[in-house]
Amino acid sequence: MTILWIFVVHWYTSLFFQTFFLHRYVSHGMFKMSKSTERIFFVLTFIFQGSSFLNPRAYGILHRLHHAHSDTIDDPHSPAQTGNIIRMNFVTFSRYWSILKGDANHGEYEKGIPKWERFEKFTNKFLIRVLFIGLYVGLYATFATTAWQYLLLPIHIFMGPIHGSIVNWFGHKAGYRNYYSLKDNSKNTLPIDLLMMGELYQNNHHKEPTSPNFGKRWFEIDIGYLLYRMLKMIKVVY
Repeated sequence: MTILWIFVVHWYTSLFFQTFFLHRYVSHGMFKMSKSTERIFFVLTFIFQGSSFLNPRAYGILHRLHHAHSDTIDDPHSPAQTGNIIRMNFVTFSRYWSILKGDANHGEYEKGIPKWERFEKFTNKFLIRVLFIGLYVGLYATFATTAWQYLLLPIHIFMGPIHGSIVNWFGHKAGYRNYYSLKDNSKNTLPIDLLMMGELYQNNHHKEPTSPNFGKRWFEIDIGYLLYRMLKMIKVVY
């Protein structure tokens, strides 16, 4: 059971930093934090995403492009344009890697995105990712009690992109819509989104992309928003 608890803790800590820091803060600027707090979040996001750490600048630009061109040919991750989830991930990774290498000037899409160039250069090293993978393998060698538990290991290794794949695919593929006037295919996949901390209220989020609360109806509980309220209350963010 220990390895299952490790998996659950890694799932939600990685997801928290992706939704709270990379998505709500870096991509949309839904709230503010001090420079020192921002750098703490850089480090914690790196630690908890580990081998699948997503560069904040590249993530932010990619996500802003998604909102600007949702479900069109210029959307970097749209089920409507890619046909299947494997193809969508391939296109997403290609666009992400292109941004990371600086192949193009993204102008307005990069405006206001926080940067920490020395730290980001360190986190992008291949050796760092290999060391994280070695850590995960060591945890499984120590705590796994049955062979099937090793099937969870690839999810640890690719945790960040897997979270993104779930949101980008199902959030534009399956569910209900509160706002039919939107021209994209965004949907709210789960009535109560405990699995993805509110990220699967995509239709709501595309309607009001700068609102920190992705839940709009009484039963739409956004765990990410509740955590934001708590952190705001203790003045971590403002």
